[in-house]
Amino acid sequence: MSVLWGIILGALAGYIAGRIMKSDGGLLRNIILGIVGGFVGSFLIGLVGFRSSGLAGSLITSVIGACILIWIGRKL
Repeated sequence: MSVLWGIILGALAGYIAGRIMKSDGGLLRNIILGIVGGFVGSFLIGLVGFRSSGLAGSLITSVIGACILIWIGRKL
């Protein structure tokens, strides 16, 4: 069940990040960006010294990570 929640959270985070960054992409791209963004975001948030917990914290962390991935993708 947690895998399903991870996919749903990743899709939502990818969708939100796409809207923030004004990037268009499909559902699969949003899911991938959100899931990978969760790892990137938690790594970067950890470097700063913070930790996210709960559903809202995970969503915010994933959105931050997905936004960073979109930004990096545009720069490349």
